[in-house]
Amino acid sequence: MTVREKIQRFLKELRDGGTAAPPADIRPHEPMSRHTTMKAGGEADLLIVPQDVDELRRVIQAAHRAGLPLMVLGGSNVIVQEGGITGVVVKLSRLNRIRVAGPDRIEAEAGVLLPRLARAAARAGLSGLEFAIGIPGTVGGSVVMNAGTREGELAPRIASVTLMRWDGELVTLEREALHFRYRHAELPQGCVVGAAFVLQPAPAAGIEATMSRMLGERNATQPLHSPSAGCVFRNPQGDSAGRLIEAAGLKGYRIGDAQVSERHANFIINRGRARAGDILALIRHIGRRVERQFGVTLELEVKIIGRAAQSRRAARPSRRASGGRAAGRGSGSRIGAVAAQTMRSR
Repeated sequence: MTVREKIQRFLKELRDGGTAAPPADIRPHEPMSRHTTMKAGGEADLLIVPQDVDELRRVIQAAHRAGLPLMVLGGSNVIVQEGGITGVVVKLSRLNRIRVAGPDRIEAEAGVLLPRLARAAARAGLSGLEFAIGIPGTVGGSVVMNAGTREGELAPRIASVTLMRWDGELVTLEREALHFRYRHAELPQGCVVGAAFVLQPAPAAGIEATMSRMLGERNATQPLHSPSAGCVFRNPQGDSAGRLIEAAGLKGYRIGDAQVSERHANFIINRGRARAGDILALIRHIGRRVERQFGVTLELEVKIIGRAAQSRRAARPSRRASGGRAAGRGSGSRIGAVAAQTMRSR
């Protein structure tokens, strides 16, 4: 059965599979550049924005019965390739409720943006999420990747995570059953639909002041107002990916409209019309240059998803205004191979 036939079967399952009406927000051939913080990438075969958990369950069950691939996408920390995404992409932006559930507990659905949750906690006099004020991800995606900064990460604050398994059953996992490591959470197969956090009561004014200071520091050192996917590479043990990239002379380096940020070298920004191919070519070039100069193999922190475009090529490299060389082929490196392998396998 072709993907097109599976999509038709999926839509029929939604239409005929019960008394409820099918989801109202179904978007065929939806550009992912509208739904990622990088503002680049190809189309999803279908994008669906469920109104609530019940609608999400029907979407997941129908996709399972139709044998159609399904991906839940928050939009940050990802680069969607130009060939787009096969099957159904689910966006949980309407699962956006927050509830203060006790003197030290706050709960949030998966589509809540992390800065909004941090502000809600501050208003409730709950401290512990101040570090999240500048992280552009959703609760769901941030739980999956154990999002964090130098000031902290989510894992120690999580009390429980609620998942929807692919059969539609909701399961709540308590903290003791969860296993986290740097930028990763070991979770069962399924979709995160919400999480509960245990925080510390504190004066709201003090929490707000701390968040204001942290946000000011991030604005001064990171390109928060430019389209990006966040930090591209993981920090090597005992070093900083940003420091290595800057020391390699790559701050401001461009391929097409994809540029290494002048503000923080571990960010690639979209200057307006960058294609995914430009961004991935720049990632490979950075990896080769750092490995050649310092013998350090950088590992990706961003996720590369979707299909590679077979017929398109990245834009020709451009020279920096300050006289830097344009990207050449260079020697091979593990990061180049990893990026290419990820593109082929997704």
